[in-house]
Amino acid sequence: QLGYQAESGPWRNFYLTGAQELRNGVQKLPTPNTASPDTVRAMTPEMFFDYLAVHINGEKAADAKTVLNFDFGEDGGTYKVELENGVLNHTAGVEASDADATITLSRDVLNKIVLKEETLKEATAKGDVKITGNEEKLNELLGYMDNFEFWFNIVTP
Repeated sequence: QLGYQAESGPWRNFYLTGAQELRNGVQKLPTPNTASPDTVRAMTPEMFFDYLAVHINGEKAADAKTVLNFDFGEDGGTYKVELENGVLNHTAGVEASDADATITLSRDVLNKIVLKEETLKEATAKGDVKITGNEEKLNELLGYMDNFEFWFNIVTP
């Protein structure tokens, strides 16, 4: 009843959405692919590293310390990526001298990996990705990533 009585449009929507969630739950529909090839190609490396940072599970990565160098060649530049205290930061144009590993790949190869057209393991086997140093540190970093549910409750916990 609160939803029908609320004068504010957003409040009415919150009340009615909460009522629908309590009655029906959230429908389990197929997850749409939000990473289209055009979107991935348009992302700058900074946006890509920000995207990775959002997916870090801070609690799992709280005690981790990893420093990686990414080299995208002459066109893409170099980046230092640092995971510490559950936070992933990147710095453009910098290479860490104490990096655990250096990952060298082209932007096209990164796009294929992000779009799941190719796995990191396949790209490494083909020689498109070169990892020098401790390869396990890259796998460790990727292990701290969370996958988010696309369909979730809006109002109810």
